Parts: sequence; C-alpha cells; structure tokens
Amino acid sequence: SAAELVRAAPGPLQPYLRLMRLHQPAGTWLLYLPCSWSIALAAAPGCLPDGRMLALFGVGAVLMRGAGCTINDLWDRDYDRKVARTASRPLAAGDISTFQSLVFLGGQLSLALGVLLCLNYYSILLGAASLSLVITYPLMKRITYWPQLFLGLTFNWGALLGWSAIRGSCEWAVCLPLYVAGVMWTLVYDTIYAHQDKRDDAVIGVKSTALHFQEDTKRWLSGFSLAMLLSLCLAGLNCGQTFPYYSAVAAAGLHLAHQIYTLDTERPEDCWKKFASNRTVGILLFMGILLGNL
Repeated sequence: SAAELVRAAPGPLQPYLRLMRLHQPAGTWLLYLPCSWSIALAAAPGCLPDGRMLALFGVGAVLMRGAGCTINDLWDRDYDRKVARTASRPLAAGDISTFQSLVFLGGQLSLALGVLLCLNYYSILLGAASLSLVITYPLMKRITYWPQLFLGLTFNWGALLGWSAIRGSCEWAVCLPLYVAGVMWTLVYDTIYAHQDKRDDAVIGVKSTALHFQEDTKRWLSGFSLAMLLSLCLAGLNCGQTFPYYSAVAAAGLHLAHQIYTLDTERPEDCWKKFASNRTVGILLFMGILLGNL
C-alpha cells in the first residue's frame, strides 16, 4: 500500500512524503479523476484517450495535491495541533520546520510548472490561473461555512484543463457542465470528510459544511448528487456521448445514493470509508466515457 511505501522510505524523507499525503492517495485520485474525464471526453469518437496526457496529468495531480497539502498545513499548523486526527502531521508535530516546508513547497511547484509547460499556451495560462485558488482555499474555513465549495472550485480545475490540453481551448458547452459536476461531487465527498472533525472544528472555531448542514446533511448531499448527475448528462449530450456513458452516470448515481443512505455522520471511521469510496465513482465515470467513445 501507499502507506507501507512511505514507512519503508528513508527516515529523513518520511516527513516530506507525509506532508504531501503520499500515504493517503485517495485525495490524489479525487484530484486526478476529473482531469481523466476531460481528457477522455476530448478524444475523437472511436479513439482511446491520449495516454501521454493521462500520464502527464497523473504526475501533475501528485505534485499539485502535495503542494496543496503543504500550503494547507502551513496555514493550519496551529489548528492541526488541537485536533486529534491531524496532530501527528509533520508540521504540527514539529517533524519539519516552516522553512523546510516552504523550500519543499517551492520544489513541488517548480516541478508542477515543468509539467504545465508541456501543454499548449492556452492550457499554460488556464493552469496558472488556478494557483490563486490553491493558495487561498485553506483560508476559507476561517471565514465561511462553505470551504468545501472553494475546494471544489480548486480540485476540479482539471475538468477544464484536460479538454484544453487536447483540443487547444475549452468548449464551454462541455467543459462547464463537467466542471460543475466535479464541484458538486466535491461538495458531497468533502462534506462527508468534514464530519470526521466537526466536534474539534466547533471547539477551535473552524467552519465547514458539516457544521452548517448538521442533521440536514443527507438532504443537502442528495441535492448535490442530483446536480452532479444532471450536469454530467448535459456534458454528455453536448459532446455526443453514447449509451455506455449514461450507464456509467447511472451507476455512479447508485453508488452515491448508497453512500448517502448508509452514511453514519457520527462515526468518523464510516465517514472516512465513504469518502475514500468516491474513487470508485470517478473510475466508473472514466470507464463510461472511454467505452462511450469507443
């Protein structure tokens, strides 16, 4: 497993690998999958998605998720020390210094820039535009009960970038509904994730949709899921998708319905399990797009 690989790494390297959350790859998948949807949708009918682009965006997802986590931990190191689940994070625990983290962040962003420069000019500008979201997202939990919305705007930028990397620009009739679908999806899985820490968050003054929705969480999650599925259908209609695609959308809908129906927001371990299972939702949609193209 990823966690075992991190534990097997040399001791001085381990805090940096944990800082970029390599031991918890679920978040990297959730960042990467909207990119893969977009790349696959942009493929010509009857063709497989561009393997080079899928690989390039995979590397970019690891680097940018790592950079995002580093920025998040730099902003939140004082909060993290007060929450049981996050107190062992490298910065909060003092395993590495703020200066070391900043140097490491610079290295990750430099490598990510190298990946971005492999794309066309339109995509380079589009990708650079997301950096302000990456930097400011961790602050949102201090000022709004909707930080999950800002995470969605940040995490799903690849739904725009993947298409432009293949086609040279965004076709908004496809890219915008796909982006909206990703944002709604993030509101589902990250609200579930936030329920793990709601008691600690309430004590230290951090805001989240989990605290905002409280007992109405399942109703809100159902609404977000419906909006996601409708947006996916609109994106498919606007690019001429076929039966396998809509079958995958239906399967993703069933998976989300099961998540929401069986979710126990009072059990952190169940919230984590439901959160991590969203990788399956993303892979189902990618396979649907691939088979729909073929």
